[in-house]
Amino acid sequence: MTDTAESSTSTTPPALVQIVAGRPHPIGSFRFFFADQRWEWSDEVAALHGYAPGTVEPTTDLLLSHKHPEDRDAVAGTLAAAVRDGTAFCSRHRIIDTAGAEHHVLVVGDRLYNSTGATIGATGYYIDLDGGLADLRKQVLDETVPELVGARAKIEQAKGALMLVYGITADQAFAVLQWRSQETNTKLRVLAEKLAAALTALGGGPLQQRTQFDHLLLTIHQHPDQSVTA
Repeated sequence: MTDTAESSTSTTPPALVQIVAGRPHPIGSFRFFFADQRWEWSDEVAALHGYAPGTVEPTTDLLLSHKHPEDRDAVAGTLAAAVRDGTAFCSRHRIIDTAGAEHHVLVVGDRLYNSTGATIGATGYYIDLDGGLADLRKQVLDETVPELVGARAKIEQAKGALMLVYGITADQAFAVLQWRSQETNTKLRVLAEKLAAALTALGGGPLQQRTQFDHLLLTIHQHPDQSVTA
């Protein structure tokens, strides 16, 4: 993802919201401007925290107040490092909504640029890892079995990478792949094959690889096809 400050805040694809049973808002978008610590969040992210759309202005303090006490310091450190270094960031943690319910979320952010190409913030997504994963997996399997038969190995490889990098389950990894497929209008097996092919190019230490993978996950649909067939 190479968003700019001039672009409007992205919205969650309606189709994705509709196919995830059990929770109405499993995925939402955000933008975070480093200089003034200003946040913008979609209605889905507001709802995930327990707020009706437009009823509260997101701030760093507000967001941190919703983090699980055991995760709060780590998330604060991740955000501080992103502001200091101007880098993408990712965090898997727990949040507590206004009703006291606990949600496991994956937050993936890529760099946000201004018109001159300078990094001014981050833009990305909240993914509710508790939201309707079994039903999502069943529907996706029903719709894509012909493709899965021919590309199962690559899909499993891509799932394995997500599980390793983010510490999530196989079903959660599959849901993330399907989300990116829906978000980018890219066939699931094509996306998985591109992601699997690009994994070998990741270098550096674990932290550098994690940052590279965050960016890769959000931009892999833009990579040219290798031996992928439609």
